[in-house]
Amino acid sequence: MSHDHLIEKTLSSKTIYEGKVIDLTVQTVQLPNGKEALREVVLHPGAVTVLAITDEDKILLVSQFRKPTERVLIETPAGKLERGENPLESAKRELEEETGYVAKEWKHLASFYTSPGFADELMHAYVATGLTLTKQNLDDDEFLDVLAVTADEVQQMIADGQIYDAKTLACVYWWLRERALQGKA
Repeated sequence: MSHDHLIEKTLSSKTIYEGKVIDLTVQTVQLPNGKEALREVVLHPGAVTVLAITDEDKILLVSQFRKPTERVLIETPAGKLERGENPLESAKRELEEETGYVAKEWKHLASFYTSPGFADELMHAYVATGLTLTKQNLDDDEFLDVLAVTADEVQQMIADGQIYDAKTLACVYWWLRERALQGKA
């Protein structure tokens, strides 16, 4: 089934901000009905997140302050891709930097757009197992705590409204479903 009749043609694009993490453009587009509209688009190099599962069947989460939300969020380890970086290599780097763990086994879980209404950020989610603790290596402007939680604990955290982050919810619900399919519920 073709969806070509829904495509908006970009007529012009102007970058109004270039930052360390994102760029912001204003685009003039031609709508499917021929009319023109403006679109504000955040350009992002992409990101990764890691569902790291310990040998004790716990998952690693990190808690850190997120300025846009003005709160500490509990999340799966994650970070942005460096320009041209392979997503799996980025996931391996981010897991070790943020948690101090490396993994023997890696599986691509899914790739998804985080906020397609205004941003092009594509996030790649991975599952990491066979974990070994090495040394945490945070960026100079990064402050976080590492948590290792059981399935029951993470479900209670969600029920208590402690986890708001979409990538984390997606990864955790995948993990809980997999556990249930394996009879670990």
